[in-house]
Parts: sequence; structure tokens; C-alpha cells
Amino acid sequence: MDTNSNELEQYLMKLDSKGFKFKDDAISFIYFGKQLTGANDFLVSTAIEWTLKTQKSFDGSFYLSLLETLNANKISKKTEAVRLIEEIGLIKNNDQFSL
Repeated sequence: MDTNSNELEQYLMKLDSKGFKFKDDAISFIYFGKQLTGANDFLVSTAIEWTLKTQKSFDGSFYLSLLETLNANKISKKTEAVRLIEEIGLIKNNDQFSL
């Protein structure tokens, strides 16, 4: 059994509790992106997080592009994700974000 099989679901519930309400089609698209890329829950959650932080709402095409980029670069740690996001110019190293 995958030990983090509920990680994505828990992350979505956490966002919901903070007021980020996803419509059913957005949830379906999130899982579609996960299946399409073969990404793990960590990468999917990271792509959602940075989509919301940089776009201020869920943008499916941005999410999918970011997820593909994270997956192609074999990101496995949050620090690696932030470094890559800085390198591709989505944020500057002094930008402050919180969810």
C-alpha cells in the first residue's frame, strides 16, 4: 500500500479548510494531471501550491505546465521545487508567499 496515497486528498482538504474551494471540474483536472504525468502526491500538491501562490486562483493550464516541469526535473524536496521555480522566473528569492 502506498503510504502517501492520501497525501493529496489531505492537502486538498487543508486548502478547503483555509477557504480555497475547488469546483468539481478543478478537482477532476488535478487528478487528470496527476495521472497524465505519473507524478506523485508531493509533486501534485507542490504544483497546486505554487499555482495558487503565483496565480491567486486555480489555473488548470498553469498547474499542468508546472506539474510537468516539476516532474521532468525529478523534484523530490520542497527546497528543490522552490529553487526550480526561482530559476524559471516565477518568483524571486525574496518573494514571500503563504497559504
